[in-house]
Parts: sequence; C-alpha cells; structure tokens
Amino acid sequence: MRPTGVDELDRGDPGAVALENALRKARAAQRLGAEAGGAAELVLGCDTLVALDGTIYGKPRDERDARKTLRALSGATHEVLSGLALLGGDPPERTAVVRTAVTFRELGEGMLDWYLARDEWRGRAGGYAIQGAGAALVTRVEGDYENVVGLPLAALLEICPELLFACK
Repeated sequence: MRPTGVDELDRGDPGAVALENALRKARAAQRLGAEAGGAAELVLGCDTLVALDGTIYGKPRDERDARKTLRALSGATHEVLSGLALLGGDPPERTAVVRTAVTFRELGEGMLDWYLARDEWRGRAGGYAIQGAGAALVTRVEGDYENVVGLPLAALLEICPELLFACK
C-alpha cells in the first residue's frame, strides 16, 4: 500500500467520482513507483464512497460531521460505491465500479452516541465500518458485502482473473 496524497473529487455522479478517484490514486502510485526506479508492476487504485439521493458522503472530518452523516443515513437505503483501477499488464488499464445497497435502521441519539464513542467512524466513507460495531447500524445489504468493507474482491478478480493464479 502506497499513500499517494492525490486530491479526491467529492461532487458529481457518485459512480464517476469513485472511478475517477481510483484512477487518480493508481496513476499517482504508478508515477511514484517509476520515480523510485521500481520495476513495472500492476498498480491498483480503489476509492469507496457512500451516496444517498445523489449526495456523496466521504470520510467525516470530525465527530460532529460523522453524526450529521449517520443521521442522514438513518432509516434509509444508501449506496456504497467503489471504483477500481488496475494499471499495468494487458490491457494496460482495467476498471470497474461496484454498487452495494445498504439499509440502516433508525438511529436514535443513544445509538449514535454509542457508535461514535467507538471512533470507528474515523477514516471511513459514510462514517461507519460494517465489519465492526457498524454492523449494528445495518438491517440489510444487497450486493457485494466485501465492497462495503472496502475492496470488492469479486470485481477485482473479474477485471484481473490472473490474480488467482499469481497466489501460491
């Protein structure tokens, strides 16, 4: 994993934003690798975001922002979108966008206080981590659960099936 420090989009069509951010990350990582004299390699960029009614919810800036985001998602079905961009190899650029519908239960102030106290919201698109205590916020997942966790493995293997054979 190589942090790239790229500027990420946070407005526009959610699927297009997730894909563009993934491409920016992958291209920056590829440049950094080349500048460091690294050999040609496959580079994966991934960006995950949450969208509700066209509004994108990225990583909350602080606890207040996390509370606002979780209130917006309360009792609603939102989408978790991941853009994948794989650079290098043949073909040299492979991409995918994955969408998963997630339904939240109604979140009262007590539930919000309980969840926010766990600090899981930090660094998480939509302010929650479904693989942790955030599972208590969710009543339904339609689609790829791994996408909600952060890396849609099934889609990655679709765009790069040779990864299955690279593992020993």
